[in-house]
Amino acid sequence: MKIRFLGTGTSTGIPEIGCTCQVCQSSDKRDKRLRASVLIEEKGRNILIDCGPDFREQMLDLPFRKIDGVLLTHEHYDHVGGLDDLRPFSKFGDVCIFAEKKVSNSIQRRMPYIFVKEKYPGVPRLEMIEIKNEPFFVDDVAVVPIRIMHYTLGIFAYRIGQFAYITDMKSIPDEELPKLRDLDILVVNALRISEHLSHQNLEQALAFADHVRAKATYFIHMSHDMGLHAVMEKTLPANVFFAYDGLELEIESV
Repeated sequence: MKIRFLGTGTSTGIPEIGCTCQVCQSSDKRDKRLRASVLIEEKGRNILIDCGPDFREQMLDLPFRKIDGVLLTHEHYDHVGGLDDLRPFSKFGDVCIFAEKKVSNSIQRRMPYIFVKEKYPGVPRLEMIEIKNEPFFVDDVAVVPIRIMHYTLGIFAYRIGQFAYITDMKSIPDEELPKLRDLDILVVNALRISEHLSHQNLEQALAFADHVRAKATYFIHMSHDMGLHAVMEKTLPANVFFAYDGLELEIESV
């Protein structure tokens, strides 16, 4: 399995418009964070988790290949705002979008022109596939949804093989924790150092990583309030890292 972080920032991205803080002014490329998304290659299939407003920019320098499935965590704009930019990938056929019903309904309300019977040329061809909190397949790749809480909003995280991707989590029901056993790589959100209403802060993310005990943990969905990558990475324990845009990882498939 190959994993590429397309974006590791929060909803505003880094640099944040109009901000002159040291993170937003940093020349370190690891401090330039687009909105959170990840591309996974497994068994010859390409699976995208979330498709935010930076999707076009994130894909420009990558090989142009079929996207076999898009897994949506939830309906917030920073996670779905790039769906219209799936237009070029419709050349390979309809792009399968896996989402729970409320997320699918939200997208169809916001982008009705994609789903009308008589489509005008050039619109993205999306096939909405409803999922529930039970395993499903993207072709022959097994995916396990994991219910997490984004404050009071129930959203999905996903596990594929020995890899799990969690974003925008504040808490997780106890009954979902067994789905995170025996991971090689855990990816989880850590918004900033101070407390936040609907996202884990750094202290909470570190505690969660220690509880799950994956072989390696990577933090994502950071804001500029997390601090400079080069400084903050030195504060992390062994086997815990800040992800950054363009980082590529590999897991030996079982």
